[in-house]
Amino acid sequence: MESIISFSTQIHFNYLGYEALESHLKTSNYSSIFILVDENTKEHCLPIFLASLGRNYNIEIIEISSGEINKSIATCLKVWEELSKKGADRQSLLINLGGGVITDLGGFVASTYRRGIDFINIPTSLLAMVDASVGGKTGVDMGMLKNQIGVINQPNMVLIIPKFLNTLDNRQLNSGFAEMLKHGLITSEPFWRVLKQVDSVDQLEEHIYESILIKNEIVRQDPREKSLRKILNFGHTLGHAIETYFLENTERESLLHGEAIAIGMILEGYLSHQQTGLGINQLEDIKKTICKHFKQVDFEDKDIHAIIDLLKYDKKNSHGSIYFVLLKRIGEAQIDNRVPDDILSQAFSYYKE
Repeated sequence: MESIISFSTQIHFNYLGYEALESHLKTSNYSSIFILVDENTKEHCLPIFLASLGRNYNIEIIEISSGEINKSIATCLKVWEELSKKGADRQSLLINLGGGVITDLGGFVASTYRRGIDFINIPTSLLAMVDASVGGKTGVDMGMLKNQIGVINQPNMVLIIPKFLNTLDNRQLNSGFAEMLKHGLITSEPFWRVLKQVDSVDQLEEHIYESILIKNEIVRQDPREKSLRKILNFGHTLGHAIETYFLENTERESLLHGEAIAIGMILEGYLSHQQTGLGINQLEDIKKTICKHFKQVDFEDKDIHAIIDLLKYDKKNSHGSIYFVLLKRIGEAQIDNRVPDDILSQAFSYYKE
């Protein structure tokens, strides 16, 4: 696969990624190299990565605990302290080896340590490969509120190594598949039709490249999310609120990011049918396809009220208003839509049918 150019960085695939990394390390003369991992990627991915390097480097490993709950300023502080304690300076490199928590948090840590050091992202989850790999968004949550603190800053390069997907279970693969489905829904009906034919999430490797191309083209046209890039938030306004609610509610099992976004896409598909003209047949197609891969989650009235209340904290809000990305049809999205509260409740009723 050819490398994808994304602003000042390049996204490399498979062996081309290792070749590009080796070349970069030889010419950059870094004073020190650090790899950020969690306990899972340390065990399953780090040995594969180190064995694939063409030579031995003096590398320091920094480990954090896995999970969205650790995507916080407190974790950043620990990593900053580790970098400082281990002698990192402005000519150091941080390699982020992990899923979206690692790449988001690690990118933010690197962007702010000593006013910025180089970093490279090596996403190991499907979600991180097709979503966090493109666009330069870095950051952390504020309490249970998603992605409230961060900056947009490009990594020096991104390596996509599909072999790492072998370390994931089907639930994690499904989580990433939700973002791939979103890419089809917002820009490409043909890609949506291709993904509809996927019966098993272990058949996704050949579609990763196309999914990254779609996101990269959107980001290339609108790097700072002033207009077009907002369409990537389809399913995320309600999806993030659902994810936050399940994270902070100890009585409910937490949802993975993609699981919450999958629900959000059905809900916002219903809003699209009511507000922007999405046809009922296409709405039913969206619901049927998503429900084929994601089990239905039960929502009581108290859950729905709490989730709707969380919308006021969405980072995309402006001037006190909540804005949604909705679909005019599959493959065409519309930004900056305001939705009446009563239709939000109706959307949950449609989801539960």
